[in-house]
Amino acid sequence: MPDAALAPEFVALQQAVIGRYSLERELGRGGMGIVFLAHDVALDRLVAIKLLPPAQAAQPGLRERFLREAQTAAKLSHPNIVPIYLVEDAGGLVFFVMAYVEGDTLGQRLRSRGPMAPAAAVRLLQEVAWALAYAHLRGIVHRDVKPDNILLEKGTNRAMVTDFGIARAGEITGSTGIGEIIGTAQYMSPEQASGEKVDGRGDLYSLGIVGFYTMSGKLPFEAPEMAALLAMQITKPAPPLSSVVPGVPGKVAQAIDKCLAKSADDRWPTGEAFAEALADSTAVVRETPAPIRVWLQKGEGMQRALSGFTVFMGLVTLGEILTLVLGDGDGDILNNLVIVGVPWLVFLLYRLFQTQRVLQAGYTVEDLRVAMRQQLEQRKEELAFEYDREPPMLAKVVRWASWAALGVAVGAVGWLWLPGHGMPDPRTFATIFGGAVAVAGGGAVVGRMIPGKRMKVKDSLLEYRIKLMNSKLGRWLAKLSTIGMTPAALAAGSHRPTEVAIGMAADQIFESLPKASRKSLKDLPALLRRLEAEAAGTRARVDELNAMIAGLGDAGGVAGASHTLKGSEAGAIVGDARDQLRKDLETQRSKASQRLSVAVGALENIRLDLLRLKAGVGTVDDLTQAISAAHQIQAEIELAVAANQEVEAALQRGASPQGGASGS
Repeated sequence: MPDAALAPEFVALQQAVIGRYSLERELGRGGMGIVFLAHDVALDRLVAIKLLPPAQAAQPGLRERFLREAQTAAKLSHPNIVPIYLVEDAGGLVFFVMAYVEGDTLGQRLRSRGPMAPAAAVRLLQEVAWALAYAHLRGIVHRDVKPDNILLEKGTNRAMVTDFGIARAGEITGSTGIGEIIGTAQYMSPEQASGEKVDGRGDLYSLGIVGFYTMSGKLPFEAPEMAALLAMQITKPAPPLSSVVPGVPGKVAQAIDKCLAKSADDRWPTGEAFAEALADSTAVVRETPAPIRVWLQKGEGMQRALSGFTVFMGLVTLGEILTLVLGDGDGDILNNLVIVGVPWLVFLLYRLFQTQRVLQAGYTVEDLRVAMRQQLEQRKEELAFEYDREPPMLAKVVRWASWAALGVAVGAVGWLWLPGHGMPDPRTFATIFGGAVAVAGGGAVVGRMIPGKRMKVKDSLLEYRIKLMNSKLGRWLAKLSTIGMTPAALAAGSHRPTEVAIGMAADQIFESLPKASRKSLKDLPALLRRLEAEAAGTRARVDELNAMIAGLGDAGGVAGASHTLKGSEAGAIVGDARDQLRKDLETQRSKASQRLSVAVGALENIRLDLLRLKAGVGTVDDLTQAISAAHQIQAEIELAVAANQEVEAALQRGASPQGGASGS
């Protein structure tokens, strides 16, 4: 926006920060500030600067509030809160410098694309709830939670809360006291609309409206005038989310409905409690989206057929080369190359078309890489079940017979080349050679179905595809598939788990480092994959335990055990057993959640050190220390998981019908 550079606020702020920050353009205006995009000269990074308009800065009350609340927000340090680097009052200008988050606000995303799927919305609400819980523990209430104050980081889709511009530290009183209404009416809690004291539960009411709007595309309360809207917030019950979005999972709808209770005492007590309720819901599904699943499957059979055809033509070409060398033929090698090359070219064009379809659906090449890594892990599990076992004796016999037959066939051909021997009888030679080839070929087919030895758990073709995508050729083909697409069509998807998103971000930073730095940190990508796998496995364990704990709400699982007991004695025993089981499961969940937090924290530390290294404020030695700590964390997690598996196995071995009946 070229005219922004001529605005008096732009010029005045640029003069005040000259030499430290270079303003680029205006990002937007709000009731309490003008936001500019700028370059941090010393650290060579983009930042956002929020300036209190000079007309408001001239009012002592507003000036004092802006400074105080910016300084309060600057104390917050959380992955889902936009950090503030600097708060300053210089030359009559009041402003603060914060991180620039590339991406859209949630409001922009919803206005352009419509409602989110429940799984994506649940993840977003969880992240915002964690951020608010962190601020509330420090006595800070946001007081203006709405979609336009939630940023979605491009690439990771991480939710980051911003604009604590009207937040108020709980221990401070003054210009935002009782009786003054500050906030956005559509998202305002009843107590805030009434001018009463607001605590963290007021923010959760606002977050409930955000969740309602994110999943339905509608607000629970709408009115043409603010007074009528505030009256509805104070007195009118919100409609159940399930009545507006019929397909929303029940537990998700219940969690959001509880946020919208008129009485603060009837809402979730903390943001963590709300996030935990969402985690218990069935909406947290971490599966590969349908467009990417289609992309993974499309052409897989064709690629394997082409690979087999290429091997066959390679053998034919090798035979023709031998005949040319021996002077007994006139094979057309160039013609064979064309026969092989044309189908591969058609297949390449077909795959580029399929890739562009996925990109147009709102996903990225990084999403495809992640999906392929996930598919490889799943394929390894399948291969381990199918082949990672002692083969049966029949398979071993078939394998030995195949190798023996192959030896006979090679020996028969070698016999023809040995000097001093006459030509064997053609019929006898054909019988021996043909029979040996038939046995070897048949054994190879049977051995493919039932291997005669313990197979190495790997899918060579899939691993080759992953290596190709990560190579320079793969990156060039990825760029080729985006030809003709607009920037808006290249928006990132939203299905990534947190650990995968952090790992992808770390991968991108690692690839952008100088070659020497990448060489000294060559083991880092493998460590990132292991930490991702540890975090993903632990997350799955937490989800499993959540489902088990939720299932204890139904007494049917243990009610049958009480049929030999009578009256209250039976109920007491069953209830005690259920309570003890719940405590045991909650203890396991707590430990698993802690391991997940530690694994994600290790990934985050590595990413941050990579960012510092790229920005020139960190060193390879700093990153090496983070890597060493991550190795230790990974080893501790593996030991904890192994110990837990041993305990569960021992419990399963100890459980028996006799043991279960002994107590009766």
